[in-house]
This record gives sequence, structure tokens and C-alpha cells, in this order.
Amino acid sequence: MRKDKLKDQYRINEEIRSEEVRVVGNNVEQRIYPISEALRMAGELELDLIEISPTAVPPVCKIFDYQKFIFQQKKHQKEQKVKLSKIVVKEIRFGPQTDEHDYSFKLKHAKSFLEEGNKVKAYVFFRGRSILFKEQGEILLLRFANDLEDYGKVEQLPILEGKKMIITLAPKKVEIISRRLKR
Repeated sequence: MRKDKLKDQYRINEEIRSEEVRVVGNNVEQRIYPISEALRMAGELELDLIEISPTAVPPVCKIFDYQKFIFQQKKHQKEQKVKLSKIVVKEIRFGPQTDEHDYSFKLKHAKSFLEEGNKVKAYVFFRGRSILFKEQGEILLLRFANDLEDYGKVEQLPILEGKKMIITLAPKKVEIISRRLKR
């Protein structure tokens, strides 16, 4: 059997140890009640008294059906988990003398990566004496960023790190949302 963490997180009814509690809920006047009065009110409504915020002074309790409350909490946690999305960084490698066909092929891939909501890290790798052409590499990356401005925004301008000149592009928010809704 799996132990439910949510059920252990909240005290209900007689488990509440405080003398006075602030009661909230539907059909209840929101104010501070003695615990016995709050329990009586919950009993009359055939609901549970759930301690929502035990650290508050006095603790905040809600008159609500406990099973329904736990269900809503689980549902809320799932929604929060879905909203968190992993950011994937796709890399595209260029040479300082990249041909036009290769450039357009890699540009097409970068567009699809950005449409999927992934970041794109494009870099020009300089081998040997090709480091002398770092201006060409920078021009290539700036052109790449300019061609992708409809799909993403530049997060980091071209920077030379060792033998690589790197640029990072992030997808535009509006594009991501519309693409995900189509799926």
C-alpha cells in the first residue's frame, strides 16, 4: 500500500490541537471561533474541519469535505507539474566557411526546434588557423539570428569561447503556446 503524503499533511477535526481557530469556508462567517464551536459547526454541516495553515496565529481551518479537499489538492499539484516544462537545448554546428545549402538546411532545422519550444545553441567551430576568420563566424551567426527573428529571440549574442563562437536563441512564447494547442 502506498502512503498518501497529502493526507498526512493536514490535520482534521479532533486532530487539531489549537484552542482557537480562524474558520473559513462556504456558508460560514469568517472569524475566530473556539475549537469546540468550529467542530460543532462542521458537524452540523456534515463536513470536516481541515487545518489549512497551522503556522498562522490562530491557525486557519476550513469547513469542507475532506475527501473532496484532498482530491482538489492532488489535481492542483498535477496542474502545477504540467506547467513545469523541461527546456531542451538543441545544438547546431557551423564551420567558418559554411556553404549556402548547408546554412539553409541548418536554418530549417533551427526553425523546427524553436517551433517545438526548444532553445537553439548555434556555434561556429574554428579548427587550426581558421580562428583567423572569426569575423566571418560572427557574421554567419548574426545572419542566422536575423533569419530566425520570427521564431525566436536572441538570448546571448555571439561570444568567442575557446575555439567556438556561440549564440543562443530562445523560442518566442506566443509561438510555443499556439503550437502546443494545435497538438
